Amino acid sequence: MTARHLDAPVVGLDLGGTKIAAALVGPDGTVLARHTLPTPATEGAEAVLDALAVAARAVRGHGTIAIGVAAAGVIDPVTGTVTNATDTIRGWAGTALAAGLAVRTGLPVACDNDVRAAAATELDGPDDDAGMLYAAVGTGVGGAVAAAGRMLHGAAGIAGHLGHLPSPEADGLPCTCGATGHLEAVAAGPAITAHCARLGGAPADRLQTVAARAAEGDPHAIAAITLGARATGRVLGGLANALGPHRVVVAGGVPRIGPLYWDALCAAFAAELMPPLRSLRPRPPRGGADAAVLGAAALPRTLPLHHPHTTGAPS
Repeated sequence: MTARHLDAPVVGLDLGGTKIAAALVGPDGTVLARHTLPTPATEGAEAVLDALAVAARAVRGHGTIAIGVAAAGVIDPVTGTVTNATDTIRGWAGTALAAGLAVRTGLPVACDNDVRAAAATELDGPDDDAGMLYAAVGTGVGGAVAAAGRMLHGAAGIAGHLGHLPSPEADGLPCTCGATGHLEAVAAGPAITAHCARLGGAPADRLQTVAARAAEGDPHAIAAITLGARATGRVLGGLANALGPHRVVVAGGVPRIGPLYWDALCAAFAAELMPPLRSLRPRPPRGGADAAVLGAAALPRTLPLHHPHTTGAPS
């Protein structure tokens, strides 16, 4: 079976650190069934694969032909493995994601990073030849890059991990990847929350608390939010100069906290641009809550399929 000629329903799975979302998606992109369940993130990779199989079976309908998985971590779609991951899902790095799920379900599986799968839904279709820079700023900072209308994967599936670019604003701060001074260490939601406390603000349990304080004029909260936003804008502006994208999309929970963040990000982005790009501005994603599962369901049509009970190269 080739990945480019599927005209039957496909299961799309969106695997995050707290939740697995499943959908049965028709060839025209219509969601035919849905199911969600908690991610057993602390129980190890085998438990997560078992839960993915349960979610797939919950929505699988007659004629379902394949499964697409959009998963947290650095995913190599060619080998079907998780090549790198944080400890959000215990023991996730090194997991044979595609093969493990194919054996459990009896269906061929294609897989990719969750942000990259969601980003692909921002492209207008197979004839879209645009370049795109996509950032997802939430608990971490992820991203994706498209060139000539195609998502870039890079060696071991690592392309697009924008959170691990160096950022002057994060100098000396530890990153989740083990290095220091990366964008994620100052721009992710937990990082902004922690930085507010470092500046002298009262400790907060989540970003929304910091945002509420900023709306009331708290200078520490305002400083932490605008620093994270400026750092993100600067990195995206520099990347835009390097890549020349036609569009820049900024998604995730952090940009939704309000205009203080968004305006600071856009100003920092614009200040970095070379003259030919001066009209380029970041925009929110067009896709809604279904972006990740729809992106996952599209993967078997574009990426290698890993079949159950077989060895060797995927088709």
